[in-house]
Amino acid sequence: MSRCTSPGCKEYRGLNRRQFLGASSTAVAATLGAPLWLPRVAFAADGDTSRDVLVVIFLRGGCDGLSICVPYAEDAYYEARPTIAIPRPDSGDTFAATDLDGFFGIPPAMTPLKPAYDAGHLLFVHACGSKDESRSHFDAMRFMEIGKPRDASLFTGWVGRHLLNSTAMSPTALLRAIAINDSLQTSLAGSPLALPIQDLDNFSLDGIPQTLEDRLAALGAMYAQGPLELRASAANTLSTMASLDAIDFGNYTPSGNAEYPDSGFGYAMKSAAALIKAQIGVEAIATDLGGWDTHDGQNPINGYMAGIMEDLASSLGAFHADLTSGGVLNFTLVVMSEFGRVFRENASQGTDHGHGNMMLVMGGGISGGRVLRNWPGLAPENLFQEQDLDVTIDYRDILAEIIQKRLGNSNLGAVFPEFIPTFRGVTV
Repeated sequence: MSRCTSPGCKEYRGLNRRQFLGASSTAVAATLGAPLWLPRVAFAADGDTSRDVLVVIFLRGGCDGLSICVPYAEDAYYEARPTIAIPRPDSGDTFAATDLDGFFGIPPAMTPLKPAYDAGHLLFVHACGSKDESRSHFDAMRFMEIGKPRDASLFTGWVGRHLLNSTAMSPTALLRAIAINDSLQTSLAGSPLALPIQDLDNFSLDGIPQTLEDRLAALGAMYAQGPLELRASAANTLSTMASLDAIDFGNYTPSGNAEYPDSGFGYAMKSAAALIKAQIGVEAIATDLGGWDTHDGQNPINGYMAGIMEDLASSLGAFHADLTSGGVLNFTLVVMSEFGRVFRENASQGTDHGHGNMMLVMGGGISGGRVLRNWPGLAPENLFQEQDLDVTIDYRDILAEIIQKRLGNSNLGAVFPEFIPTFRGVTV
């Protein structure tokens, strides 16, 4: 579910129109049209229900991680960003950062995440990302989502390969992965039993509601006479509609008085929480939040970027409160973006395409309440190509540890081909 009101660069505006249609159309067609030939590991009898449900959020447009997790202890940060830096916690400024660990802080817009951080369920990972040097949105997104840079022959995503190489949590699951989106993200490409569903509360046949049951029955009868593969496909689709309808997303009441923002992303996170609680066998949920291509008028203090950060943090804060107050801790949520922004602000009070960034990781099994980093520093001699935060932690190190430790899949060579991860102590 991409939301973008920022003009962004020409490439990013183009991606908003055709963002994933080309990249994932093959996978979408496969999962929708011929589920019978997809790997049927979902129906294995030895499913493991102790594993976490994975939630993947991609911040489209290249978010500025230096505004989300602020290195306020570095004087160079304030020298390079005279108009967009977040004031120090002890500045007395109305928009001062909230301290995290004596070195990093979060801006006011991100404080809805402080309860999750204080509970030890939220981890910031800084100076993190893909080590590929691309500054193209399209290339950087694709490389991160397939989990391998510069490989034109690889079309499956890292989440898709994880599901493809693991036994289903529920042997009767109709769906193992859902993209809360109008198309399947590249990270899910290749996944067995995956569907993109933008509006989970209305995933059904179009037409007059009063005739819905009759039309569903007619469809079932019609396909019952068809070839085996077509019957299986139709039965799976109709059963999925019935299963999602039974969850009743429209009347879902969050636990713990959690309040989701009235936004597309807030709706997506509320739906994700309902899906996890429903325990219908969905193991991976992916959604997007766009609009991070802040070349001009960035204003993370009280302007444009502050608005999307507040949407992000309020939605994730409600998601955490909703699940944990309801006693649900078996989830792992990761937030990533294709690249960070250039360290120095530009003449338009924005930032251009950069390199190193940060990630957010949340969950009951996450070693949170801290900022994990191998901080390279922001002095000129420490910057990547003399202009960006350097990447000292490969984002795949984080994902690989989660896959093995929280999702129970040790076949990391299949998930991240030709990559040997270094576990960073992300999980408890």
